[in-house]
Amino acid sequence: LPILFPQQSGLYEYKIFGGLADCPPKLCADVYMDLDFRKQWDQYVKELYEKIYDGEKVIYWEVKYPFPLSNRDYVYIRECREMDVDGRKVWVVLARSVSVPQCPEKPGIIRVKSYKQSLAIESDGKTGSKVCMYYFDNPGGMLPSWLVNWAAKSGVPAFLKDIQQACYTYSAST
Repeated sequence: LPILFPQQSGLYEYKIFGGLADCPPKLCADVYMDLDFRKQWDQYVKELYEKIYDGEKVIYWEVKYPFPLSNRDYVYIRECREMDVDGRKVWVVLARSVSVPQCPEKPGIIRVKSYKQSLAIESDGKTGSKVCMYYFDNPGGMLPSWLVNWAAKSGVPAFLKDIQQACYTYSAST
């Protein structure tokens, strides 16, 4: 039975539904996938790059955490596909953590070893986009409840506003 019914982790899984006014879906997908541009608009990025290991594109991402907590880092793969779903164009981004020996853990930074994300972006029927995201990670260590509450109540809505603003400035910067 433990295999069929795994013990609950006690960690949060996030489901995010939102709209980005005046941001067409292709633009949203381009902004989301552009790592160099993300360094400009995402205040929580400490380090972010993509390298090829054993023929596979792998992303390294270090996230700033508030003092006195340790930063977290992720090593993951992702893919973006433009799909046709009953005549609707939908951009789908899938990401998951991977273990890469050439990218070892760094002292003082907690490696997030369990991470997965699914993102779907489509037109809202006007000039914007509808966004649906499923997100899970195990940040490791002990996180205070205030940080978890902040992420759920403020961090996610702020991220949507940040990416919307990034969409507005993207074409001017590329």
